[in-house]
Amino acid sequence: MAIKDILEVEIPKRLAAKPELAKDINAVVHFTISGDGGGDWTLDCTKTEGWVSAGKNGESKMTIMAAAGDFEKIINKQMNAQMAAMQGKLKFKPMDMGLAMKLAKLMG
Repeated sequence: MAIKDILEVEIPKRLAAKPELAKDINAVVHFTISGDGGGDWTLDCTKTEGWVSAGKNGESKMTIMAAAGDFEKIINKQMNAQMAAMQGKLKFKPMDMGLAMKLAKLMG
């Protein structure tokens, strides 16, 4: 699945199925994905719908950075997000452990 599809289709589907996740996250998060099919996206869980948009929109509480291949493996449960973070394949800036844990519920 392409990164664009993961962020613009799959993530909103997960949030629509479990709107309590958006309420729990309640923050704006930017995704910066490098490599083939990468780019920038904004996840705005302060809204009740239309959570994901292309580009960096608004001020984020945290930016998540990863290579396209690694991000795809994390979403498809082929790579553990915690291990990816420890190996430097998944980066958070600034690191907000509480927010990262809430996002893990959405990504996993």
